[in-house]
Amino acid sequence: MKRQSLKLVVVAVLVSLAASGLGSLGHGSPLSPTMEPADKAAAPHVVFVTGDDEYRSEITMPMLARILEERHGFKCTVCRAVNPTTGQKEPKFKRNIAGLEALANADLAVFYLRFRELPPEQLERILEFVRSGKPTVGLRTTTHAFLYPADNPQSRWNDGFGIEVFGQKWLRHHGHDSSTQVSLAVRDHPICRGVPPEWHCRSWLYHVTPLVGDCSSIALGAAVKGTKSDGQRFGTANPVAWTKTHQGGRVFFTTLGHPSDFEHEATRRLVLQGIFWSLGREADIPEAGLAAEPLEPFVAPPTW
Repeated sequence: MKRQSLKLVVVAVLVSLAASGLGSLGHGSPLSPTMEPADKAAAPHVVFVTGDDEYRSEITMPMLARILEERHGFKCTVCRAVNPTTGQKEPKFKRNIAGLEALANADLAVFYLRFRELPPEQLERILEFVRSGKPTVGLRTTTHAFLYPADNPQSRWNDGFGIEVFGQKWLRHHGHDSSTQVSLAVRDHPICRGVPPEWHCRSWLYHVTPLVGDCSSIALGAAVKGTKSDGQRFGTANPVAWTKTHQGGRVFFTTLGHPSDFEHEATRRLVLQGIFWSLGREADIPEAGLAAEPLEPFVAPPTW
């Protein structure tokens, strides 16, 4: 009887561990929230689609996903670039992102992509989502998410995806040896709650003006010479975060996204609140801002 009781205890512990999501994050697999909303069925499902070969979105986006799940009760899925030959996660492999079928039941998608050449069926999953008018969030290089050869029918999305969905394509930046001083363009927007008026980011400033469509700037960036905030400012200020609509749905975009940017609470909070706002949940953003502390200390990895 004692042995049987012990077995039951062990089984219960294993089930509890599985339910708590203490396994490693797999590609295209959901994370398990530890903080449930009162109505579990109402938990928004956010799908992060990662695939860049420079800014380490395969590390920074799962960190944000864990904050959403464990501090705010969301359900999150992270899709990653995977080499189908080896089955290994490989951010520099441009022709496959595993798990995109999760977009079919996503409430919101976060895209952090750069120069992908996905097969037609995978591209179509992404296009189906953005055509649906569901809330969409994009970061930095997603203005140039795709890079198909000129003779490929899908090459229209090389520029078209960024312009149509997010309000701009790839234009140029101010140089890898520069950084950005960020300042809020508006103070009373829900996305800006608890975000400081100014902060410094390692991201070199992207030139995006003039934005296309019904874009409204949330934050502006000034290019700074060097990587420190006391460097000389130069060039023309450009939006680094804005809102717009696409197919009737809300869209939030930021050109921030260097891994070091996410060491700043201001950057994490800006993106998290962009997600809440895009979902129409601005009433859930407190005046002091959303909890944005990582579950574990976050140290930015080097860029590729």
